[in-house]
Amino acid sequence: MVWTERDVPDLTGRTAVVTGANGGLGLQTALVLARAGAHVVLAARDPVKTAAAETRIRASSPAASLETVPLDLGDLSSVAAAAASVLDRHERVDLLVDNAGVMAVPRRTTADGFEEQFGVNHLGHWALTAGLLPALLRSPAARVVTVTSTARHRARRLDPADVHLQRGYGAWSAYARSKMANLHFGLGLQQRFAAAGAHAASLLAHPGLTNTDLQARAVREGGAGRLGPVFELVTARSGMSPFEGVRPQLRAATDPRARGGELYAPRYGSHGPAVRRPVLRRRGLQEQIGVLWQVSERETGIPLEVAPVP
Repeated sequence: MVWTERDVPDLTGRTAVVTGANGGLGLQTALVLARAGAHVVLAARDPVKTAAAETRIRASSPAASLETVPLDLGDLSSVAAAAASVLDRHERVDLLVDNAGVMAVPRRTTADGFEEQFGVNHLGHWALTAGLLPALLRSPAARVVTVTSTARHRARRLDPADVHLQRGYGAWSAYARSKMANLHFGLGLQQRFAAAGAHAASLLAHPGLTNTDLQARAVREGGAGRLGPVFELVTARSGMSPFEGVRPQLRAATDPRARGGELYAPRYGSHGPAVRRPVLRRRGLQEQIGVLWQVSERETGIPLEVAPVP
């Protein structure tokens, strides 16, 4: 039986935070969660796009319960302010979808000096998840969903001595590295939840080949190289719509049968219904998760450990 957004259960009384909720997969995620009754926090950077997204969601679901929080994942001060704003308004957070990201952009750095793709796609979400951890742990069954990509299969190992690629930068290789970091983060967070006996779960999702503005932006900004326009054309012609591509992360977020540590993706890799897929365990996986934790804490100055539940 094919899982679709119609299988999302009633989420009345739940609070969900979605990053990048003003466009693409983030907007589609927020729209479906709001329609299911969740109170949805739209966490995004561009206030004009966020206001338009809120209007679109309310047009689809007039009774939607929404709020907006400014969030720039490329600025740790913005991340801290966003987390503080959510904690001030909500005793608990039941669902965090770490969805936002950039892809194949020219080499540049975040406000804190991080290589942008690693900084936005991983370190910003690391800081946000750590900031929201108290509220997540107060939920009876919180879920954190991290969005990765098949690009992770082309990633090189994270080098603690050159985290920000000072010795060589490739837009696509940097993207792949950030998506591998997303995978290791999701797996490592689940290990920490389980070890602490927490009533929380960390899951992973990837959307396959989905036609959003991510590809077009990579071409517009000049980081995608000669393959960028080809990839954009292929995605526009044969990629899934955001309506279809969002299903893996929605299933990871809401399917009552989903469990921590699982990965949801299109059945055929780039296309198909949302199904549970095996997590391919590379040699040295646990060591790489440990390196990611060490590097992330060192670079952000923010620890992310889960205290044992009494």
